Amino acid sequence: MLKFFDRVMRTIPVAFLLWVAAFCAIVPVSAQYGAKNGEWRSYGADTGNTRYSPLDQINASNFDKLQVAWRFNTANLGPRPEFNFEATPLMVGGVVYSVAGSRRDIVALDATNGELLWMHSEKEGPRGEAAPRRLSGRGLAYWSNGREERILYVTPGYRLIALDAKTGLVIPGFGKGGVVDLKTDYDQEVDLVTGEVGLHAAPVVAGDTIIIGAAHLAGGVPKSKRNVKGYVRGFDVRTGKRLWIFHTLPKPGEFGYDTWEKDSADYTGNTGVWAQISVDEQLGLVYLPVEMPTGDYYGGHRPGNTLFSESIVAVDLKTGQRKWHYQLVHHGIWDWDIPCAPILVDFNLNGRVVKAVAQPTKQSILYVFDRATGQPIWPIEERPVPRGDVPGETYSPTQPYPTKPPAYGRTDTSIDELIDFTPELRAEAVKMAQKYKLGPLFTPPVVSKAEGPLGTLVAGCCQGGTGWPGGSYDPQTHMLYAFTWANVSSLGLVPPDNRSDMNYVAGTAAPAASGPGGGGLTVQGLPLFKPPYGSISAINLDKGELAWKVPHGETPDNVRNHPALKGLTIPRTGRGGLVGVLTTGSLVIAGERGTFTNPQGQTGAMLRAYDKATGKEVGAVFMPNGQTGSPMTYMANGKQYIVIAIGGPNYPGELLAFRLPD
Repeated sequence: MLKFFDRVMRTIPVAFLLWVAAFCAIVPVSAQYGAKNGEWRSYGADTGNTRYSPLDQINASNFDKLQVAWRFNTANLGPRPEFNFEATPLMVGGVVYSVAGSRRDIVALDATNGELLWMHSEKEGPRGEAAPRRLSGRGLAYWSNGREERILYVTPGYRLIALDAKTGLVIPGFGKGGVVDLKTDYDQEVDLVTGEVGLHAAPVVAGDTIIIGAAHLAGGVPKSKRNVKGYVRGFDVRTGKRLWIFHTLPKPGEFGYDTWEKDSADYTGNTGVWAQISVDEQLGLVYLPVEMPTGDYYGGHRPGNTLFSESIVAVDLKTGQRKWHYQLVHHGIWDWDIPCAPILVDFNLNGRVVKAVAQPTKQSILYVFDRATGQPIWPIEERPVPRGDVPGETYSPTQPYPTKPPAYGRTDTSIDELIDFTPELRAEAVKMAQKYKLGPLFTPPVVSKAEGPLGTLVAGCCQGGTGWPGGSYDPQTHMLYAFTWANVSSLGLVPPDNRSDMNYVAGTAAPAASGPGGGGLTVQGLPLFKPPYGSISAINLDKGELAWKVPHGETPDNVRNHPALKGLTIPRTGRGGLVGVLTTGSLVIAGERGTFTNPQGQTGAMLRAYDKATGKEVGAVFMPNGQTGSPMTYMANGKQYIVIAIGGPNYPGELLAFRLPD
């Protein structure tokens, strides 16, 4: 057979073989099929942010046997330790690359043992100290043309830096001495030291274009209705030259400007893209998950539907021109920023292959669109929603409701959702809830009053629902997985009292409220609302249905050991927080946020594995602290590794690498 194959190959013209080789080299890799060749080259495994790897050496039969292969502690990186280490590392060619430490240093580690190969550090002085997005951030980007290899990242002070991946040295020909100052060439004036713009997310590289978003301070109590605008830009990966800019707040004459009434787009800021950005290179489209405008809970200074806030916007990879958009929330006043990466998904619907983009949200609702046209895969209906009575506020009369898939987490707040472990706790919960306004999705905030309501109880705002870690997707089974935090916050508004030039800011007229106004929604220290507090859901996209849902995370110590629950059997409640998931050949893998005390008296957290078809837990290993980043996986020297960032109070962030014993 080999001789026959050799004779056949000899008959094929050399020129044709060279053409095939060249064609294969230039065809872009599909962005929805996960990590390739046992590596992890992009923050989300691929530019479609599937967070998927087909590796299956670690599986249900051996997950419990995982051992710590190496660990990398970040305590001495930066002027002080970092305790909320949110990184997802990359692995290319046997080297792990990661952001690390409170100054956002870059480290290159041996993938087999964690040995430090090189480190790069930038000392930005007052500019770094004034940055709205400090600490290590969430990741970096890798680029290669087959000869050169570059690492790209954004500093806390909002500077884009290119490094030689082999040495860690800056690339002199990129920008000015290896640096592009992102506060310049921005179609607006930004103070180089105090200008309120930065980025936690990793840059995205597609082809020879780097795409950079923008982030700001949390917006519950903004100092002003005016702020830096969060425009998105594309840069040349070789030179750092700006290629294009997309105005997330349209300028006069641009599409969408008229949706900002009273010319409010001229002074309003924010509306950036602080989440991860996704790219389909074959379509040449970049998918931007856009956040809210200035003022998370009061929109009286920005009347209108305010495009492109809280929208998915698809722009051309080479020019930045808008191709389509869809606004998920009109005139947002709930802090429902689109918080995470859109996921590129191919699945089967009614006998045809659908190429779509799926967006998890803080509302625990998955929005699914044709990624070429922006048309909803299933109907999205504009339905009437409750109106509020905050002075000066404007309200959209309708909001978009997807008909499929169903919501995968808590969306409404009602008496039925309150804690009911015992009749006494239930009665106390009902009494407490009477101080607030409860209601369905899109119930608006209220002016907080001491006699009530103190605020509107809203699910998924702030950091609830699916947060910045986002979801993962299995391109083989067409299942999308997402963690959701069943968090409820009180949205009350109060006059600013000289803290802002806005009419209202987030706050409460009494100390018992939670969320932006402070305090806690608890009954005798227990959450006001029923568990599960955190869960992982699987959504079958071929059917547009929820396949399974399981509580994720051990029951918190304060619930398990609560005297009012003594003698009761409480099923695992799951635990809240911001949790990223990883999908492999057979497993869904996620760590717990925070810690609990196990039967042996150890305080820590578990890294858990679930059968991806059924949701059954098939293994767990102990970690000294909770997950703070999102897990990734790779192969090195024939061994599969799982690497995860952990940290917590008084526990500086570290990378923890697991593998099977020899």
